[in-house]
Order: sequence, then C-alpha cells, then structure tokens
Amino acid sequence: MIALVILVLLLLILGGLGFAVHVLWYVLIFAVLLWLIGFFVGGSPTAGSRRRWYGRW
Repeated sequence: MIALVILVLLLLILGGLGFAVHVLWYVLIFAVLLWLIGFFVGGSPTAGSRRRWYGRW
C-alpha cells in the first residue's frame, strides 16, 4: 500500500513538472518573438538613442 501511495505521488509530481515545462516553452517562444520584434523595430533610423540599448551603433 505504501509503495502504491509513493508511486501515485511521484506520478503527480512528475506530471505537474511536465505541464510546467510545457507552459515554459510557450513563455520562451513568446519572449523570443517579442525580442525579435523589438530588435527590428529598434533598428529603424528614427529610433534615435534607443538603438544603443541593443548594443548596435
């Protein structure tokens, strides 16, 4: 009985971790897309001093 309870707890923990990692992939993709949009918008000639924030001159 104790082994069954431990097995169920392990499955719940690992299942929750898998869901959290899956959600983090979506967060990562969203953050990369925002960074790319900001990088290309910040590269316009009218951006002025904002271009230095990306390390480009």
